[in-house]
Amino acid sequence: MTIKKHIPNFITLLNLASGCVAIILLSQYDYQTAPRNIEYAFYFVCLGIFLDFFDGFFARLFNVTGELGLQLDSLADMVTSGVAPGFAMYLLLADAENVAEFGSFFPFLGFIITLGSAYRLAKFNIDTRQTTSFIGLPTPANALFIMSLLVIKLTSDSLIVLEILINPYFLLVVTALSAYMLNAEIPLFSLKVKSPSFAKNKLQILFLLFSAALILLLGFAGVPIVILSYVALSVILNKSKRADV
Repeated sequence: MTIKKHIPNFITLLNLASGCVAIILLSQYDYQTAPRNIEYAFYFVCLGIFLDFFDGFFARLFNVTGELGLQLDSLADMVTSGVAPGFAMYLLLADAENVAEFGSFFPFLGFIITLGSAYRLAKFNIDTRQTTSFIGLPTPANALFIMSLLVIKLTSDSLIVLEILINPYFLLVVTALSAYMLNAEIPLFSLKVKSPSFAKNKLQILFLLFSAALILLLGFAGVPIVILSYVALSVILNKSKRADV
């Protein structure tokens, strides 16, 4: 029982470690000497989110849920899904078109995402409405969206895509919308599988399978489509529930 008690927290710490590695890779990115560091950073953020997906599952499975696990989970998410995407947007803004005209402080606006993530995580911990679903975009989903934009910029052959992702105004709008969606009063269904039962997690499992298929088909470009689909599906489900009342 003692070992089981620590397994969920150990998984959470691995999430935190993954986020730390991702941040180091982002900081060491160089197109000439380390062009794939951004991709590796994306994969480590994905790994951290995968681990975050299952720490609560194992905590419930072993019946070892507690306040420590909740706080540790938020601290790990702050690094993996808060600091890392903020850093990614910093890099995007630093490489934006005509960035010099905006001043040297301009790229630091990317960390508005980090601030929005911190506020969202703090709210989540005290919001009793978010026990079975989310209010606002979860930080892991937001992190995947932002990180994918940086990877797409570095791997896409489309000139239109590249022009969009170096447009400073587009990037600022994405940054502002990201911080807003994290804290918006918009109910979104939880993607966490909370039990081994397919019937109780049908929506989550089917959406995850859809997401995997889309990413296999489109690669990195499928990631932002998945996140946008998640928000759109949640809004549709909310309207459907209100219509049934």
